[in-house]
Amino acid sequence: MLWASFFTMLTGLTEPIFVPRYWSPQSLFNLSATTHFDVESLIFSWGVGGIGSALYEAILNLKHIRMDSCEQKRERRWLHLLSLVSLPLVFSTLYFFTNINPIYCLTVGLLVGGLTAIACRPDLLWNALIGGLLFLGLYFTMFVLILAVFPDFINSWNHQALSGIFVIGVPLEELTYAFAFGMMWSCVYEHIRYYTLPIKSSH
Repeated sequence: MLWASFFTMLTGLTEPIFVPRYWSPQSLFNLSATTHFDVESLIFSWGVGGIGSALYEAILNLKHIRMDSCEQKRERRWLHLLSLVSLPLVFSTLYFFTNINPIYCLTVGLLVGGLTAIACRPDLLWNALIGGLLFLGLYFTMFVLILAVFPDFINSWNHQALSGIFVIGVPLEELTYAFAFGMMWSCVYEHIRYYTLPIKSSH
């Protein structure tokens, strides 16, 4: 979780890409409005990175198994590299060469990253799919609770630029992002560090 959280935290520095095109949330010291950076994005990214990377294993009580040297040598390194660069490559292409909202660029990039990871490591298919659904459920519950306590938070999003579809007050874009993020990030550690997971839990 610490490994994943550290690298995910750095993505919080991309907040100016999304403010105000995607949303304009209130922030500590009003940083979001004045600089488009904010402290909350770093904290949020740290938290979701660690949770997203470990939720599948934690819920199903699975233990990592290190691939042996022979299995590692059989891995297609070029496909690993393609998988790792697919997210920034797809996101950058869509962001700089289209006019679609950055949240859609990010969601598509995450989906492509998750699919290429599965193509490279088919054994992580269920890890990715179930991890995506679990993180979606957690993310959705979090936003429902936030909106129940702070109903005005719904005004943080730029509704005119989005689909206008809400699920119990939560924008559809947040939910598709959550699934795509959980799908990719739930298997990134195993994918990069040559770990696999058993089908059944160990007790």
